[in-house]
Amino acid sequence: MADVAYVALGSNLGDRHEHLRFARDRIASLADTRIVAASEIEETAPIGPVAQSAYLNQMLAVETSLEPQTLLAELQSIEQARGRVRAERWGPRTLDIDIVLVEGRTLDEPGLTIPHPELPAREFWLRELAQVRLT
Repeated sequence: MADVAYVALGSNLGDRHEHLRFARDRIASLADTRIVAASEIEETAPIGPVAQSAYLNQMLAVETSLEPQTLLAELQSIEQARGRVRAERWGPRTLDIDIVLVEGRTLDEPGLTIPHPELPAREFWLRELAQVRLT
């Protein structure tokens, strides 16, 4: 049975629109996975103590049969393919992809907590989630 996962995309380095397009295309090509809704793209101020440029953000509703840990590994592979370097926490990045929520599931494992612990604090995620939430 497929789950609906809500996946946040963000980029603030290079061609931000192209990074988001790349992520959407690659997510859509994952096995047993399809994008069923996408929010509008919005520009937001960076979060955290590191000085950096504004982000483009978008939320996707993704129907997938992949387990959350497997989905996360695939999403991190997409980030790496786009040149993501995890040099400093909350630093600038070509592409950031987070699993924000999975309908009907909670998870607290090393490296993955669902719902994402930052969800209540990120107003742009809440706005974008409202655009794509299926239930």
